Amino acid sequence: MGYRASLGGETHHFGSLAELMAKATPARSGDELAGIAADSAAQRVAAREALADLPLATFLKQALVPYEVDEVTRLIIDSHDAAAFAPVAHLTVGGFRDWLLSAAASTPALAALAPGLTPEMVAAVSKLMRNQDLMLVASRVSVVTRFRNTLGLPGHMAVRLQPNHPSDSPAGIVASILDGLMYGAGDAVIGINPAADSVPALVDLLRLLDELISRHGIPTQSCVLTHVTNTLQAMAQGAPVDLVFQSIGGTEGTNTSFGLNLALLDEAHAAALSLRRGPLGDNVMYFETGQGSALSANAHHGVDQQTLEARAYAVARRYRPLLVNTVVGFIGPEYLYDGKQIVRAGLEDHFCGKLLGLPMGCDICYTNHAEADSDDMDNLLVLLASAGLNFMMGVPGADDVMLNYQSTSFHDALFVRQLLGKRRAPEFEAWLQRLGLTDAQGALLPAPARPALAAGFSPWLAGPGT
Repeated sequence: MGYRASLGGETHHFGSLAELMAKATPARSGDELAGIAADSAAQRVAAREALADLPLATFLKQALVPYEVDEVTRLIIDSHDAAAFAPVAHLTVGGFRDWLLSAAASTPALAALAPGLTPEMVAAVSKLMRNQDLMLVASRVSVVTRFRNTLGLPGHMAVRLQPNHPSDSPAGIVASILDGLMYGAGDAVIGINPAADSVPALVDLLRLLDELISRHGIPTQSCVLTHVTNTLQAMAQGAPVDLVFQSIGGTEGTNTSFGLNLALLDEAHAAALSLRRGPLGDNVMYFETGQGSALSANAHHGVDQQTLEARAYAVARRYRPLLVNTVVGFIGPEYLYDGKQIVRAGLEDHFCGKLLGLPMGCDICYTNHAEADSDDMDNLLVLLASAGLNFMMGVPGADDVMLNYQSTSFHDALFVRQLLGKRRAPEFEAWLQRLGLTDAQGALLPAPARPALAAGFSPWLAGPGT
């Protein structure tokens, strides 16, 4: 079955639903690399016209990735909630866009609708929307999660404190954690990307984080971002695991390249729940995603990278995660060439994830060989924070010395809090106030009022590597 649209006296033909979706996608280098991008601006507009007239329910009848060969497709179709979908089931993709931008799309209505939407539906409607449309709709969605604190409340934005170190030096890691806490960062999670991947080294890092959090009564959660199989081994050895981390993709082949499947994630989720470490809630998973991973794995099935990114959110949704992080510019300019493409992708990912009911954060980042700079990241930070981003990254100086990419800093978080009035997780903010780090409005107090926390960290700071 094909699709067509006429534009300027020329008729454009699209041979499949996947081709129609790809041609309607805003320009990006990854789709060009895959050979599926629109050939011209005129073809892109024509594809959007045809897509706008497509019944939304089409995506329940035509799978972009075949049901028989892909467990992500089976998850999407088999878990679809027809009753939740009913209020918009009669709409076209264009009609759905109009509905989303209307007063009918209230916060309660969007929450009720989320189980009835598939990733392909939200990806399709995003292709018809301007940046401001993506922001406005996402800002109406509130996804609240809990573990040791409460994340995602309206008017709040959390920060992942990312204390990576090129040699996993405990003193270096602790110095970065102290730096972040002094700036009021760390309420989303204190999460380490380890340089080493041996299970004993991971257990040591988990115990270090657990001791810091326990000794100082910090109302946050920890995570060592290793492969799910390593975390399972660590849990079997009695390690204090708060959150299970895993990178995920939008096709079975992509996840196979990551060394995982849904059964393995089911096992890890059940194991983490059994530990019962979250006093406030049982959201125990942390997922990261990124446009382009399916193409890198040669598992994209001719589907555009933004739609496949949205399909990864179906995997995440299965496990009610505490955090989902689109690492928007990390894979490189082969997939998102410049600041314009990175900004658009970040807004798309946040919009799609929120519509599907996920607690979306974003690593607002770029690699040093991309046509992007810190001004582009400033722009995206303000846009996403205005749109209701659940959390951002806090990296010392915005320069990750282990992963060698550019992200956002503790100072950037302070800037956006001051600009937009965004508060921290309430339990974390109360802890900062008790220690004299912030005032009642969440503003940092002068440094002389903050000696106690630094003194408490001194045993760890005596070693080499700081």
